[in-house]
Amino acid sequence: MRVSDRFLKYVSVYTTSDPESSCAPSSARQLDLARLLEEEMKGMGLEGVHVDEFGVVYGWLSATPGMESQPALGFIAHMDTAPDFNGEHVKPQIIENYDGGDVLLAGSGDMLTVAAFPTLTQLKGRTLITTDGTTLLGADDKAGIAEILTACEQVIASGAPHGRLCIAFTPDEEIGAGVDHFDVEKFGAVYAYTLDGGIDGEIAYETFNAASAVIEFSGLSVHPGSSKDTMINAALVAMEYNALLPGGDIPRLTENYEGFFHLHAMKGDCESAVLEYIVRDHDRAMFECRKTMLAHAAKTINERYGREVARLTVKDSYYNMAEKLADHMQLIDNAKLACERAGMAPFTEPVRGGTDGCRLSYMGLPTPNLCTGGCAFHGKYEHIAVESMEMCTEMVRLLMTEIR
Repeated sequence: MRVSDRFLKYVSVYTTSDPESSCAPSSARQLDLARLLEEEMKGMGLEGVHVDEFGVVYGWLSATPGMESQPALGFIAHMDTAPDFNGEHVKPQIIENYDGGDVLLAGSGDMLTVAAFPTLTQLKGRTLITTDGTTLLGADDKAGIAEILTACEQVIASGAPHGRLCIAFTPDEEIGAGVDHFDVEKFGAVYAYTLDGGIDGEIAYETFNAASAVIEFSGLSVHPGSSKDTMINAALVAMEYNALLPGGDIPRLTENYEGFFHLHAMKGDCESAVLEYIVRDHDRAMFECRKTMLAHAAKTINERYGREVARLTVKDSYYNMAEKLADHMQLIDNAKLACERAGMAPFTEPVRGGTDGCRLSYMGLPTPNLCTGGCAFHGKYEHIAVESMEMCTEMVRLLMTEIR
């Protein structure tokens, strides 16, 4: 089956994860795709295929004779789509011999423009797949799934020699729970790659260190007409707290290796208020410094008011996987070579986010991230070219069979 046909089949399945759910997987609809993949993998001849109790799909190909000593290599992608935007009733637009210009998204009337997405010009002459403007597309990460399974099918059909190949598809990556229940030992790989990246040739092995921070403010509410030296307006105190953080360290004003504090939610009144931040930095020492700054700001507020007005809770989310990949850079070298031989120009850049590979690398499975060919994830402007998926499939096939 062509990788594009697989991809179009997968995006028709509604798999958006649910950040408000405490279940695993967070939404039962993800199991619809999990079961579809389970049957497809069994039909292709993969071994040990099953969906576990948490919705993770596992399977493998045993090493061919004479290749048993090769380190087992894994390939992982995620099944869910982002809850940021509608992922139901996806109706892709397929544009053959794309002219490199702006594209009308027929369902909504919006325009996918070159001005907003300059990399579109690189896709001229290819078969472009877009949304119709009413949903996201789901290339993140159903393109990765399609590329992995198409490569597996090609490897099986060719009879090419290979070491043990371990395959897994996870739920809930988009809500940060993709590997909460991932069984590294059962998976059986020594090294792995996630296919969850963007444009052609992208290879990622550096990510943010990440934490979430919640600051709760307890005010003192009295009648405003008689509140002199008594009232403590929690909403105003929250504003004072935010003003104690560096104003230039926000996502809008940072790039490359620059970290930030991102105030992503706030609520409050005179009696109580809450600020929610995500904290990011590539450098581990600076990351720890940022958490210290949060604590110092809370201490300053409490000293200012003479009691505990601000209560800070910080929770680490993941760490820069570069720390765990430093001793396994052959994975990056192999990926670059595979990209080149598949017709792509490889490049590396720090990911201003995280991937399942971050946590997997700290769970003992070194796992850099590879491109899928997709662009503009998590919204109605998401798009991908068929030829990009074909090159990414070839990259995976090469890593499975020829490049070690």
